[in-house]
Amino acid sequence: MVSLYASVFSFVWLLFSYIDYAFPNVLEYRPDPYAGGMPYQMASLIVLVPVFLVLMRIIRRTIASDPTRYDIWIRRWALFLTLFAAGVTVAIDLIVLIHKFLSGQELTTGFLLKVLVVLLVAGAVFLHFLADLRGYWKQKPDKAKLVGFGAGAAVLAAIIAGFFIVGTPQDARAMRLDNQRVSDLQNIQWQVVSYWQQKEQLPQSLEELYDPISGSIIQNDPQTGAVYEYRASGALAFELCATFAREGQGMNYYAPRIAIPAATPEGIKGVPEQDSWQHAAGRQCFERTIDPDRYPPFKN
Repeated sequence: MVSLYASVFSFVWLLFSYIDYAFPNVLEYRPDPYAGGMPYQMASLIVLVPVFLVLMRIIRRTIASDPTRYDIWIRRWALFLTLFAAGVTVAIDLIVLIHKFLSGQELTTGFLLKVLVVLLVAGAVFLHFLADLRGYWKQKPDKAKLVGFGAGAAVLAAIIAGFFIVGTPQDARAMRLDNQRVSDLQNIQWQVVSYWQQKEQLPQSLEELYDPISGSIIQNDPQTGAVYEYRASGALAFELCATFAREGQGMNYYAPRIAIPAATPEGIKGVPEQDSWQHAAGRQCFERTIDPDRYPPFKN
């Protein structure tokens, strides 16, 4: 029962993650499949579902060799508990749906799909164990095997679908390395602005930013160890470059506002915007121009 409950929870939550990825809420930040629980849910299913199926097979073989074990109290109570939990889940699912409809809230595609997932999964669990309680699978062992194969195939399809979203472990590692590169560039950008505020001039190289007293250090590429590229392109403008393993998947990376893009659209100059660290695969440079009105030099 423990493996069953954990497997069902992981399966439902994994499908929820797919729905959130395919139909993101416009009021929320687009989910990052690498940083979310999707890999953990996939790992849980890879381990727990085979454990559940093997245990169920052992239990049914034991009952076949000793039919008196079919009606032992702990097994029947476990079945009743599962039926109760599945029935309550279906009822709550329908209550939430009707409540959202009656309160005039928008029934988005993602919300409706989640309701459908819970209804189908909880309903299937309820019907399966209701049939088990009535002895149906005992009388139809061949159909019980087919149901087991069907459940295994559904879980396998869900796991395989996850690899198309999350990617392979190599893809996940490449994405994390790129995230670290962006974080390093953000830190260097902040140090450059702080340097300018202190000395009213841009550093000519990254080595000038090194300050053991304040703890300022210069990060290197986490994979190759190469130094990030930096170039002062004007009195207030500078450029940071790094080589990325893959495209940024359409996601933006945000940091506290410390510099503005070199090209500011006409008519909205001075309006705060979030820095976009969107990047393509390969060498990518980010141009920044310090706004002295926002970041005035430090007064001695």
